[in-house]
Amino acid sequence: MIEARLWKPLKNGAVQCRLCNHFCMIKPGERGQCGVRENIEGTLYALNYGKVAALNLDPVEKKPLYHFQPGSMTYSFATMGCNLSCTFCQNWSLSQPPRDGAPIRGQNATPEALVDEAVRLGAASISYTYSEPTIFFELMQDTARLAHGAGLKNIMVSNGFMSPECLEALGTDIDAINVDLKCFTEEFYKDISGARLQPVLDNLKRIKHELKWWLEVTTLLIPGKNDSPEELDRLTDFLAGEIGPDTPWHISRFHPDYRMTDAPVTSGNSLETAYAMGKAKGLLYVYIGNVPGSDKQDTLCPGCGRTLIDRTGFSARVHGIRDGRCAACGRAIDGVDLG
Repeated sequence: MIEARLWKPLKNGAVQCRLCNHFCMIKPGERGQCGVRENIEGTLYALNYGKVAALNLDPVEKKPLYHFQPGSMTYSFATMGCNLSCTFCQNWSLSQPPRDGAPIRGQNATPEALVDEAVRLGAASISYTYSEPTIFFELMQDTARLAHGAGLKNIMVSNGFMSPECLEALGTDIDAINVDLKCFTEEFYKDISGARLQPVLDNLKRIKHELKWWLEVTTLLIPGKNDSPEELDRLTDFLAGEIGPDTPWHISRFHPDYRMTDAPVTSGNSLETAYAMGKAKGLLYVYIGNVPGSDKQDTLCPGCGRTLIDRTGFSARVHGIRDGRCAACGRAIDGVDLG
């Protein structure tokens, strides 16, 4: 436990957390919505610092990032906790217990030890992932700065609900991010995720156009919840028009989990419809995920259509890119360290 960052004192010993867009007002002895930041006698503390609850060496494609160091390995970790309450959460056993008052569990790990292990394992990057990295900001920031010093890149996999102050504080510490754009309605965000849409949209624009982190976006397509043609039309308009057609969009298949077991698995037709809509709007790189054997996981040259990166599961084979360009037609391929 260490003193948290990004908070301010209020009257009568209360504090306001400035880490995400909930901006929780927290009285002494209480915690914020994430369940991992507590006001102790007028000071906000990060209860999850150094308590690593998930730790793996992953292919970067698993994040998913398809245009950032493809084929490389990334050292991935998380603490428990999340600032959202998605009823369909795929990692609920890691993210949700602290919100319900459960103990914050994890093995002790220092930033120095995490970076040393990433280097030892030959990782090209460190990923802050699995739960929501915003809520373990202090551990992420300390680790990211050491990682850069060791020649590693830093990746966030996030719900995108962090505060403007959080983005400002991370600044050049982060190199790439995949943001889960859950839907394109305020109702869904409020009723199903316990958040708001507009801050996520604002953050996506800032990440892409101001911070210049490499950005990819994922949408979990849930039947009857966020897959209507009208909603997908608005979402793809936003991605193509306000974020940029060079932004990869991952459409992920839903499987019932946590508190949303009444919705069916996403149909292949629904995924293909969303894929076609994204391409029709001018998105250059659209992918279908969580569907074994799908032919919509490969990276194709937007110029000549040649397959440049073959993917099977989470493995990637780069064979059509030379110095960041299509080896066949010479078109520049958007991404970082593509080959």
